[in-house]
Amino acid sequence: MPAEIVRNQTRRLTAREVAAHAGVSMSAVSRTFTDGASVSPATRARVLAAARELGYRPNLLAQSLMTGRTKLIGLVANNFDNPAFMEIFDQFTRLLQQRGLRPLLANLSGKTEAAAALDMLLQYNVDGVIVASSTLPQPLLAGCREAGLPVVHAFGRSRSMRSITVAGVDNAAGGRLAASTLVARGYRRIAFLGGPETATSTIDRLSGLTAGLATHRLVPCATLFGASYAHDAGQDLMQEILRRGGVDAVFCGDDILAIGAIDACIAKGIKVPGHIGILGFNDIAMAAWPAYGLTTIRQPIAEIIGAAVDMIAEMVEQGGTLAPSRRFSCSLVERTSLKPR
Repeated sequence: MPAEIVRNQTRRLTAREVAAHAGVSMSAVSRTFTDGASVSPATRARVLAAARELGYRPNLLAQSLMTGRTKLIGLVANNFDNPAFMEIFDQFTRLLQQRGLRPLLANLSGKTEAAAALDMLLQYNVDGVIVASSTLPQPLLAGCREAGLPVVHAFGRSRSMRSITVAGVDNAAGGRLAASTLVARGYRRIAFLGGPETATSTIDRLSGLTAGLATHRLVPCATLFGASYAHDAGQDLMQEILRRGGVDAVFCGDDILAIGAIDACIAKGIKVPGHIGILGFNDIAMAAWPAYGLTTIRQPIAEIIGAAVDMIAEMVEQGGTLAPSRRFSCSLVERTSLKPR
């Protein structure tokens, strides 16, 4: 290794030094570290060997100025008070990184407005956006379209599939499955405990439940909504259901709400499912914990995330062309929070 490089190991090495060490041109180094660029196998091998010897790593920011691609993908979400999102965020980040893409997180929780999140995404020149939330903020969508940014809506509403690329489940079908599951086990006084009343997932799961119960000449005996998909919301709403009485089962529009509901029952000495049945939605890892044994409507989260990452990568590569949407099926996961059929 040249002495001048040894003396300056604390500074960032340059592509010019790699070119000199490999005995190739600067453009050969640039092409070697640019995806899809033309470079001979022999030259590529020399450049990579020189880079390893020198400890050189390409400057991705400088590359983005030449290619117009940052490989940044905006990951927009608003459910950070729900432990399920930590699982979702972990899977998104790992899959994006495996693709050579980098997530840039935009948190829409609290009072953060979509316009502010969009400004940040545009400032960092993201190549595309994944919205990981049941509700798609329309100002964000409009701004992305105006900027020519491809958008994928993960966990989005299936009825929106014609106007935007969506990877998600039919939440109304999931609600109907909840109704048939509860009725088959003899429950008749069924309440719904949901998240935000304006969330499309809440709306569709409730509409599916209502439609499913109607086929048995039943209606939800109570309908309550929380400000967020959070444990405290589930606990507080379940306490209200227990105060009202007259309920033998509760369909919760999210597992963390259901877990909060079970904890509320435990605090009151009410047995699940001995006194009341609890059904969730999602099938997060906590649902299988022995303390809860939550029977739930499973949406295939890993499959949805994988599809969303594939879609955004394809759309970025194809210049924003709308990718085909994908709809996944729900299924029942039986544990111990409902009485048997």
